Amino acid sequence: QVQLVESGGGLVQPGGSLRLSCAASGSIFSIRAMGWYRQAPGKQRELVATITTGRSTNYADAVKGRFTISRDNAKNMVYLQMNSLKPEDTAVYYCNAAPSSPNYWGQGTQVTVSS
Repeated sequence: QVQLVESGGGLVQPGGSLRLSCAASGSIFSIRAMGWYRQAPGKQRELVATITTGRSTNYADAVKGRFTISRDNAKNMVYLQMNSLKPEDTAVYYCNAAPSSPNYWGQGTQVTVSS
């Protein structure tokens, strides 16, 4: 059973950067792809970025060119580097498999972009 714990969120000014981390308690080798998701207040959860075990990546149009997803399978970690942050990036960010599994949702980490 895999458990995922997100960290690294916080308050940042527009144009700033944050790096989110996702620690897996179990091996994620068997998971074909991992993803970062976010949910803003009053909105549905959306997929932000995905990365396969071969490190192929895909991004939502809203974050393309600003966010970078990466993974370290030896450490069971997935990361999301977020640059040039905008107020509309404010949300709770979650990691999960891609496609997501209802068994893997964690508490998420809050990212607030505000001056």
